[in-house]
Amino acid sequence: MSRSLRVDAVLVQAVIAGALSFAHLHDLAEAAGQTGWKAWAYPVSVDLLLVAVWRRLRTERSRMAWFWFLVALVASLGANIATAGLLDLEHVPAWLRILVAGWPALAFLGGTLLAHSPTPAADRMPVPPAPAPDPDLVRERDPIAAPEPAPALPEASTPAVPPALIDHARKVATEHRTRTGTEIDTATLRARLGIPEDLAGAIAAQLA
Repeated sequence: MSRSLRVDAVLVQAVIAGALSFAHLHDLAEAAGQTGWKAWAYPVSVDLLLVAVWRRLRTERSRMAWFWFLVALVASLGANIATAGLLDLEHVPAWLRILVAGWPALAFLGGTLLAHSPTPAADRMPVPPAPAPDPDLVRERDPIAAPEPAPALPEASTPAVPPALIDHARKVATEHRTRTGTEIDTATLRARLGIPEDLAGAIAAQLA
């Protein structure tokens, strides 16, 4: 309930302030020689320029936007002060008549620049760069495992050959040489003795 009351109070205050400012701008324009619908167009022009400035300031804080904000603020605030009794509205000075007459062109220029001009790079609010990650933290968070060395291949070992088997193999080799006239090969020796291939190789190496 309290929040609704605060919102309503703000809206009522905004309506009152806007209506008074609107009326003061109308009275000043009318006193400066702008009669009829033209006097009512001046406060609309000032308010529209303020809206254009507000929309530009919402997106980027450029120097141009702030300049036109001050222009519109001076126009609105100046009218409020001028109609507060400090200015004789029956005898408006010539310089004020010139300012009022030139306001439409000035407001059109400001609105066009605010709506269509890009903001210079020097006027843009700089965006700080993202901090670079700490290499130590990166290594702690995602360590890179060193490649493990490949397992070494087992060295080929020569099987131990009993002396009795060597003597028997020598007799077989001699018998083969006498019968065929050639030295016995490892495959034949393995077949004759009925032993594994590695053991037959070791015996053949000793018989050579």
